[in-house]
Amino acid sequence: MLERTHFTAWVLTALLSAPLALAQDASDPFAELPDEVPATTSSQPAESSQPAATSDAEGAASNAEGGDDSGASEDDFGSELEDDFGSELEGDFGSALEDEYGFDPADEFSSAEEPEDRDPWEGFNRAMFRFNDTADRWFLKPAAVSYRQVTPIFMQTGVSNFFSNLREINNVLNSVLQWKWGQASNDTGRFLVNSTVGLVGLFDVAQHMGLERSDGEDFGQTLAVWGVSSGPYVVVPFWGPSTVRDAPAVVVDWYTNPLSYVDDSAVENTLKALDLIQTRASLLKAESLLQGDRYVLMRDAYLQRREFLINDGEQEDDFGGDLDEYDF
Repeated sequence: MLERTHFTAWVLTALLSAPLALAQDASDPFAELPDEVPATTSSQPAESSQPAATSDAEGAASNAEGGDDSGASEDDFGSELEDDFGSELEGDFGSALEDEYGFDPADEFSSAEEPEDRDPWEGFNRAMFRFNDTADRWFLKPAAVSYRQVTPIFMQTGVSNFFSNLREINNVLNSVLQWKWGQASNDTGRFLVNSTVGLVGLFDVAQHMGLERSDGEDFGQTLAVWGVSSGPYVVVPFWGPSTVRDAPAVVVDWYTNPLSYVDDSAVENTLKALDLIQTRASLLKAESLLQGDRYVLMRDAYLQRREFLINDGEQEDDFGGDLDEYDF
């Protein structure tokens, strides 16, 4: 009877996934997504351009006959100012700051490491990125879109709060390993309050008591605090962006996840699938902003985010610090 139940669950999952996969386009699934180029649209119909041009010509002629050239001089002055000022900003701003203050703005916001140092396995990583992107486009993203469309917002918030509350256990363990006792106390209080008053975490009551949600801790951050180097960037199949240090740390995070200790495997897999779909649905809006080389954007965003989390949001602001002494 138990085997028939599991078989039925797998069949049901396959039947639910089939329409989502068939709904995708029939293009090459492993092809790179083309860059999105916004279409330029005219705010006025073509017919209106002729009268506008005629009226401008008549206005210019009347100004010439009456000796009033204020309109022409205003346009010339504006265009001349815009051309000179704009070209000066675009062409000379970086070099002027570099000559005067000794730094280049472009270098200030770039990574200290060269791309080949951060990503020496780019060929392999791009192949894995296309593989993961294909699996996402055919299965995970359609499920996330459907979930977002049929699930009310308050239920999505409750589901997100529930899984976020479970992750507080992992946050506490890694905060202790990193000797962040204040953060460990805060996350412990959040877990106790939300698990009881917040109805097993469905409601984030702790934030109204001054216990703010942290950015989260994981074992990869713990290794970084212990002095382990991140190593090269790597894209893990079915997982996504990572590094040589963070990829093995996922195993430890799996063991510290409370869902891994649910006795019923069907319930465990269902909860983990729901957590995955909820997380993917929360990224739909951010994904729509990606344009250009999506691989490079995802890589740089991941590495910068990891650096932010490891340093607890404390970033050195060299750009502002160099200019403060000049009292702008």
